Amino acid sequence: MHYHFAVPGDDFARAGNASAEMKKILQRLGIPHAVVKRTAVAMYEAEINMVVHAGGGEADIDIGDDEITIVMRDSGPGIADLELAMQDGYSTAPELVRELGFGAGMGLPNMKRNADELTIDTAPGKGTTVTMRIRIPGAE
Repeated sequence: MHYHFAVPGDDFARAGNASAEMKKILQRLGIPHAVVKRTAVAMYEAEINMVVHAGGGEADIDIGDDEITIVMRDSGPGIADLELAMQDGYSTAPELVRELGFGAGMGLPNMKRNADELTIDTAPGKGTTVTMRIRIPGAE
């Protein structure tokens, strides 16, 4: 099954809508709770990063028999120093975003913790594509 969502930029009122909808879909499909939670957290973090840093983007989710693949694409500024950005607490979010309760520097680390596989394709001025795979235990 394939699902596609547009992620609006700079709209904190709608930030997280795609991951919330994906969570409902996974629950209806009977995916194990732990997998639903990991998928929702990983996708939410990527979605928020798109809203804060990239002016939005797109999310494509494929649900297979044994894994969920999430691909988040944006055409934002890219990540200048990916190694630094992967560190807990490192953030380039502006102060206004932090005042709203976002930008704590946990987005990429939380994606890594919740995905079984994480690939980030980024370059300054080229945007970012984040691919996360989450296995479904017990699936054949």
